[in-house]
Amino acid sequence: MNFFDSHAHYNDERFLDIRDKLIEDMYNDEITNIVCAGYNLEASKDAIELAKRYPHVFTTCGISPNDITENVDKELLEIEKIAKYEKNVAIGEIGLDYYWNKDNKELQKQVFIKQIEMANRLDLPIVIHTREAVMDTVQILKEHQVLNKGVFHCCPLNQELIKEGLKLGFYISFSGNVTFKNAKSAGCIELVPMDKILIETDSPYLAPEPHRGETNTSLFVKYVAQKIAEVKGISLEEVANQTKSNAEAIFKIK
Repeated sequence: MNFFDSHAHYNDERFLDIRDKLIEDMYNDEITNIVCAGYNLEASKDAIELAKRYPHVFTTCGISPNDITENVDKELLEIEKIAKYEKNVAIGEIGLDYYWNKDNKELQKQVFIKQIEMANRLDLPIVIHTREAVMDTVQILKEHQVLNKGVFHCCPLNQELIKEGLKLGFYISFSGNVTFKNAKSAGCIELVPMDKILIETDSPYLAPEPHRGETNTSLFVKYVAQKIAEVKGISLEEVANQTKSNAEAIFKIK
């Protein structure tokens, strides 16, 4: 059985001293593909360096809504250059976050739109971060065509968002929060056809039960897959195979 962790942050500082061993160990424990997601310029560059070292690691490049600086236009020019790297599979993570940042909503929208346009120029999908910004996120996606579609990463457990995302042709990626005891995740999982589901850890964040509160790693993506298998009434192997196939399809990995 092989698992594809479609979104992890081994470019996070808490992994710096241990990530090489972790990545090697995970490959030997059925985690055969990982997307190391960028969230600002430096993190995107670091993810590329990891992808260069490991055949099973891919990357995304982008500026998240929580990493917008006064130099964002200059940084976007650099992002577009490095995003041409052959193992960069998407522009992301990008989007809107009104939980952590309420004072720059218009700037967030502008940066989101600019990166959608960048993805279209580079013939890449996008990876979306949205938190407490569902309506604005969906509205932007309706008004600004995303040619290669993309993924709602760590998708909020919001059934209306999932319905709209699916209508727009996007994939829905579930992470460790679907395993939380009070998450009410079953209804959200049921909404998503198996050919549109991805699994991820968003490590080092959101470790699933029974490891909640620990530093998350790709080894724990199996718990997310197991939750989906339980809700869908299918085997863990079916979830692993289908989500791997889905990730390869949206990210154009052969």
